[in-house]
Amino acid sequence: MSAHARDEARERVARAALELADDGMAIGLGTGDTARRFVDALAARVRERGWTRLACVATSNETAERARAAGLLVKALPDVDRLDVAFDGADEVDPRLDLLKGGGGAQTRERIVAASASSFVVLVDSAKLVDTLGVRMPVALEVVPEAVRLVSRRLEALGAVPTRRPARTDGDGRAPFVTDLGHWILDARFPRVDDPEALSAALDAIPGVIGHGIFAGMASLVLVGELATPEVRRLPRTPRLGSFPQGVTP
Repeated sequence: MSAHARDEARERVARAALELADDGMAIGLGTGDTARRFVDALAARVRERGWTRLACVATSNETAERARAAGLLVKALPDVDRLDVAFDGADEVDPRLDLLKGGGGAQTRERIVAASASSFVVLVDSAKLVDTLGVRMPVALEVVPEAVRLVSRRLEALGAVPTRRPARTDGDGRAPFVTDLGHWILDARFPRVDDPEALSAALDAIPGVIGHGIFAGMASLVLVGELATPEVRRLPRTPRLGSFPQGVTP
């Protein structure tokens, strides 16, 4: 499918998500391409409707800068009494609506914001739907630099092949990718992630792991922009296995 079709699908899903936002809410803003589109669409909605009481919490410095530049009020999470809803993208979504995130390296703050919200809405195009997590993408782990060797050995014992993520601007790959929180990223390539909850618990138990990209049981709703049609499907969380349920166009 063409890049143009993916761009259009992401724009549609970002616009559809606006129907879940309202003035007076405190909203979590995710990181990544689709999340950026939602930030821009939300800022336009705020201007069009003259909203004055909407506050936002960002999952990355990049998102915070973009939101402020667009005119949105951005607050730190501790300064918000409640978080009504968080909107974010995902790298992969399986049939149970478990997620793989972390392509942008912001998975720790993304998890904190998502867990703090009353509902967590995930925005993706249909190419992100997979039968099993981890087949196409590695699992990203945010790691204290001093623990990289320890974490790598523990990951290998779990059956993964870990590699340190290089900085985006580093030509020879020697400089590490450094997160907004000052940590490094290990990308762990598993053959597949058949039990996201069990693997999530195993990764959480490794000393030095600050956060990782498996979001099991967290999504309240996934909005899917179809690539071949102008449809946006709604996939609410249900404990089901097998094929993706057919959603309802908003």
